[in-house]
Amino acid sequence: MLESYSDLITIKDLKEILHIGKDKAYFLIHSDPIKSFNIRRNIKIPKRNVIDFIERNC
Repeated sequence: MLESYSDLITIKDLKEILHIGKDKAYFLIHSDPIKSFNIRRNIKIPKRNVIDFIERNC
């Protein structure tokens, strides 16, 4: 399903995967349904966290 994505997902990738907008993507990572972290000023999301989110919400 997400084989074409690297182990660390960006906000842009998250928007593509979930078919959501920028505001919803930032809401999901800042309200903690999807755990993320920053590397310098770039938000990174472990692919496993996105898969877990999808499994919990389908």
